[in-house]
This record gives sequence, structure tokens and C-alpha cells, in this order.
Amino acid sequence: MMKIYRTVDKQLTRGSTIEDGSWICMTAPSPEEVREVAATLDIEPADLQAALDPEESARVSLEDGYTVIIVDVPVPVPDKGEGVYTTIPLGILLTQQTVTTVCAVDTPVLTDFTALRVRDFSTKKKMRFIYQILYRAATMYQLELRLIDRRRQEIEKNLAGSSTRDSDLIELHALESTLVYFATSLRANSTVLDRLTRYKRLEQYPDDMELLDDVIVEIRQAIEMTSIYRDDIKGTRELFSAVLDNRLNNTMKWLASVTLIMAVPTVISGLYGMNVNLAGMPFSQNPFAFGIVCGLILAICVGVAWILHKKHML
Repeated sequence: MMKIYRTVDKQLTRGSTIEDGSWICMTAPSPEEVREVAATLDIEPADLQAALDPEESARVSLEDGYTVIIVDVPVPVPDKGEGVYTTIPLGILLTQQTVTTVCAVDTPVLTDFTALRVRDFSTKKKMRFIYQILYRAATMYQLELRLIDRRRQEIEKNLAGSSTRDSDLIELHALESTLVYFATSLRANSTVLDRLTRYKRLEQYPDDMELLDDVIVEIRQAIEMTSIYRDDIKGTRELFSAVLDNRLNNTMKWLASVTLIMAVPTVISGLYGMNVNLAGMPFSQNPFAFGIVCGLILAICVGVAWILHKKHML
């Protein structure tokens, strides 16, 4: 799908033809749309299609007559629950007259512009528009990182329950994998920003440079948040392991204590069940022998249980 936008009298309008100052927003474009835009703007179709490859890495390249900027943006993984994300490329192609964005999905990074939620946005201020896109991507990373940490805290609270669900452990692993993707993508995006500051070919204005500095700060903050939250998840995972080991130890200790107590009546009843002369068995001639033996067994079992309880084994 391809949409063409243009700022006219500070209002974002939808158009049907590509003009100077236009923003061509391409979301999962068809091959025909790629060829049309490539022919109109005189750019290579492969540069437009590069952002559709999920394995494409973030980069900046100066081509003949245009600039290709590819950054990674976060997207949720379907059917994986809250806080599970991956990253996909977002392509930005800058010519002398237009800005073209290409992405495989409809990302909120761009929908914020079409919904007019970005201040001082104009398709004619091309470099400022690009920095605003990068700024929205950086703040989106921070928002998702806070959601990830909130979900981690909810999983950690489940440890207070009597049982730990396998789904919590699986989800914790998914959150940790998300942070690995974020860390890799944020470092690559930071490298792109560093290169943008050095390229003299891109026309830079003082206000644009201030915005670029803000983007760099937000990216670095997102990288720091990712590192902190990875450590938090690592600590939560170790806590899970420690709690599970402790519960297993307590269960084994309880079972061993119960086995020891149950061994008392087993041994005594086994002795009385042996094929020996009754004259040699205690209480064999007493009419209340069964009750006496049962009482002794009960007393011994209670004594053993009390000893085990004092030793914190029961």
C-alpha cells in the first residue's frame, strides 16, 4: 500500500501524485508500487525493497542523487503476549525533493505523523522530518522497554504463589530474547546516527542539529534501559531457579521425614509377623497385646515426628 502526503499551509493533505515536498509512505508495497516510485524518483528498486527484508541491518548509504537510511523499529510478536517484541527495518530514502518511507508493517512510528500527533511536522522540512522519525522510534523503544519491565514485575509476583507456572518461565525467556533484539538494534541505530552527524552532503540546520542531539540522547538512554532491564530479568530468572530448588529441597525433605515415620510401624509389624515362637514375643500372652503394640507404635511415631519437627525437617 502506498500513500502520498504533503504539507500545505501547515496542514497535512493526502495526494495522488508525487510532487516536491511529498512524503511517500509505503507499507508492504506491491512490486508494481515499488517500480512506480523507483521510476518516478530515479532510484534503484532494490533500495526500496531492502527495508522489506527482515534480516536487513541498519545502515546509511549515499547513492547517486539520493540517500538511503535504514533503522530498526520495534513491533509486537503476534500471539506471544504482552511485552514480547521483535525488530524490523524501516527504510527512509531522501532525495532533493521528497522523503520516502518503506516498512513491512504499519508501524506506530509513522502513524503518529499521519494522525498529526507530532508537533512542528512538515513534509517539506526533510531532514527535520527524518530526525523526528528517528526520535519517535527511540521513544517507542523506551515505551516498550517500560512495558517489558512491568510484565517482568508481574511474573515475579507469581513467585509468591504456591506454584510456578511453566508459562511464566517461557514468557520470561521471551522477554529476555526481546531485550537481546532491542540491544542489537539500538546499537545499530546509534551507529546510523553517528554517521548522520558526519555526512556533509546532508543539509543540516541548527534546529535540526539540536533535534539530532536529542535523538542521540534518547537512543543512549534506551540502550542503558535495555542493559538495566536485561540484568533485572537475569536476576528474576536466577530467583526463579533458587525458589524452585528450595521448593524441591523442602518437598524431598518432607517426603524423607514421612518415609522415616512410616518405617516405624512397618518394622514393628514385620517383627510380629515373623514365623517365630510366640512365647518369646513381648505381650504375646496379654489379651490386650494388639492395642498395646498399636499404642507403642503411635507413641514412637509421635516422638519421631516431634524430633523431626524440632530439626525443621517436618
